[in-house]
Amino acid sequence: MKKVIVTGVTGQDGSLMADYLLNNVPDIMIYGGIRRLSVPNHKNINHLIHNNRFSLLELDVTDSENVKNVISEIKPDYYVNFAANSFVGNSWRMPVNHFNTNCMAVLYALESIKNFSKETKFYNAGSSEQFGDVEYYPQDIKHPFKPRSPYGASKCAAHHLVKVYRESFNLFAVQGILFNHEGKRRGEEFVTRKITKKIAQIKKSIEQGKQFSPLELGNIYSRRDWSDAEDFIEGVWKMINQEYPKDYVLASGETHTIKEFINYCLDIAGINGSWVGEGLNEQFISDKTETIIKINKEFYRPAEVDLLLGDSTLARQELNWEPKINFQELVKKMFESDYNSV
Repeated sequence: MKKVIVTGVTGQDGSLMADYLLNNVPDIMIYGGIRRLSVPNHKNINHLIHNNRFSLLELDVTDSENVKNVISEIKPDYYVNFAANSFVGNSWRMPVNHFNTNCMAVLYALESIKNFSKETKFYNAGSSEQFGDVEYYPQDIKHPFKPRSPYGASKCAAHHLVKVYRESFNLFAVQGILFNHEGKRRGEEFVTRKITKKIAQIKKSIEQGKQFSPLELGNIYSRRDWSDAEDFIEGVWKMINQEYPKDYVLASGETHTIKEFINYCLDIAGINGSWVGEGLNEQFISDKTETIIKINKEFYRPAEVDLLLGDSTLARQELNWEPKINFQELVKKMFESDYNSV
């Protein structure tokens, strides 16, 4: 069997990658890298625990000695790094943590692969936040990196490291720049999941005649290029199995505001009403004069990226990849999952 280490396996992307490999790639053994926690969160991988092609592995990507020992012992065919601190808003409060997790961890893995397992194919998860203060639309792989957050800066640093090790030591190392990708397993601190779960809770409360608190958000006019995370996992696997290592952008090629995401979710939920007010006083009021959504300045970022729109033409042409789930289907899937679970 071939061997793959998937870090961040309890998160959205890591768990989806494990699912994808088990369902589509025969004769591969998956080592799910997890950091030891006092209260483990295995919700996304509970269904895999008893699969004989899946094994949990204690791996703290910020511990260079741990990373070295794991890679030198297993000598994996693939090392897929989804482990990250990926909550952009939090990166201003925890910049060192973001660089340790998102950048230094990549350096530790690349050094270990170079020294102990040079045939390992390495993939690191990049982000559209690398582009930051964008110069043109849509953003392709040639767009300069101009990050606007410590998170974006950490991903840029990792990207440069991947390129340096690829060119200096002839490693198969790539970093995919993935635009926003969401789904049922998205963390509840991310704005899309925050919206779908809270609106699902509000819908249930309305149906049951219960009181509820409104959904509070920051800048609802930021525009993002959203896709379904499951579509991106296939693209990542294609990227790491090309003949020669090359970085790609994965994106839907269309953009929507957070407000559009909200409106479509409200439509699916059958919550009718209208937006009133402006700026920090803007609110969505239901037909029954209930405040469903209001703006909270605490959720604004110190520096905002107003519009991100990806150009994934190269990935579509060279990897024969394209997303299958559109924006509306994504919002519907996320809301219905939350509605059925709250």
